Amino acid sequence: MRFGSHVSIQEGYLGAAKQANALNASAFQYFPKNPRSLSVKEYNQEDAIQCQTFCVQNELLSIAHTPYPTTLTPTDEKKKQMVIASLLNDLEIAELCGSLGVVVHFGKQVFRSDQLASYRLMIEVLNEVLGRWEGKCKILIENLAGKPGTMGTTFEELVRIRELSDYADKIGFCFDTCHAFASGLWDGDNWEVLYEKGVELGYINYLEAVHLNNSKYESGSGKDRHANIFGPGHISENQFEELLGSELFSEIPFILETPKEHVPHKKEIQQLKEKWGS
Repeated sequence: MRFGSHVSIQEGYLGAAKQANALNASAFQYFPKNPRSLSVKEYNQEDAIQCQTFCVQNELLSIAHTPYPTTLTPTDEKKKQMVIASLLNDLEIAELCGSLGVVVHFGKQVFRSDQLASYRLMIEVLNEVLGRWEGKCKILIENLAGKPGTMGTTFEELVRIRELSDYADKIGFCFDTCHAFASGLWDGDNWEVLYEKGVELGYINYLEAVHLNNSKYESGSGKDRHANIFGPGHISENQFEELLGSELFSEIPFILETPKEHVPHKKEIQQLKEKWGS
């Protein structure tokens, strides 16, 4: 199993990879630029290439995560063009770093009078970005943590958005365990049924990464509050074990986004390896 965590790029992209290696991780996630800005970053290409080389030498897999303001359902043309430029910038950086993909959250409902309009806008934004992108790095759409029935919380939606894009081959998925639990998609006891549905719909075939997070709140709460894997979270070790036992997950990176002030990521990665590493 490939376990890792989100790491900082304060010391550059190579520094991020070295930080992950020092955590004894076999995978990591990073923000390609300021996580609070959509500005296009002028970055050190040599640093990114060195990151890729280091990852190859040390058998590290990586994914990038878009900045917080990134949305696939921008509400005006100015924001839309900023998101498109920012996403292309993220993809370019991640490609040079050798990353599998760039994680972006599923869009949110922004048109009250037309429920399908937000889905159409998502497809439009994805097409505009991916129509201009020629690299191997993919956009990885992440499921949301909303209340049951809200946008972006089901496999059906994620698969359909990918299918309706003109560039489906450039889109994959990132599954967040806390988000799935919070939305009621995964209640902790329905993993076998959920997995079979994922295979049937084609979701599992395009799953590239997992955000491995426990939840501070019960399933169906709609609250996106992460907890450590081993601790007082509402997802039990047995429930995680059922998920982690799925055969197709052996080479997929599992990335912690858990509170490191409670349990340092190095310790939590070691706990994961001892429990489910083989």
